[in-house]
Amino acid sequence: MIYLTRRERFNAAHKLYREGWTLEQNEAVFGKCSNPNWHGHNYELFVTVKGEVNPETGFVIDLKELKKIITTYVIDKLDHRNVNLDVDFMQGKMASTEVLAIEIFHQLKPHVEAHQAFLHSVRLVETENNSVEYFGD
Repeated sequence: MIYLTRRERFNAAHKLYREGWTLEQNEAVFGKCSNPNWHGHNYELFVTVKGEVNPETGFVIDLKELKKIITTYVIDKLDHRNVNLDVDFMQGKMASTEVLAIEIFHQLKPHVEAHQAFLHSVRLVETENNSVEYFGD
């Protein structure tokens, strides 16, 4: 078994808030991240796949295909978008980095597996000090 990681980047805005809460409740729990005027991040996304090396190609997955999958199902949907408003797979969900990483994993998994590889993890870096990593259900 070998592990292969691809890094991509995107920029997106979001805010953390609950509709049923007052502004004060949202600020108490989410702080500056609940700013009614949104805020943004320069995210780094690390997608790790695993599998056996194909003896004919020497690849676990063709990196051109992996880039295409990530770009089509994640980057094109998130880059320079509002996570809360513009991203189909985040509708009705809390726009936290944790939830975003989980949903990115779900977006990628079937497309990676269609190429005879397994999605091992998604690591999403929100700031130089904060990141999350999700390994699936």
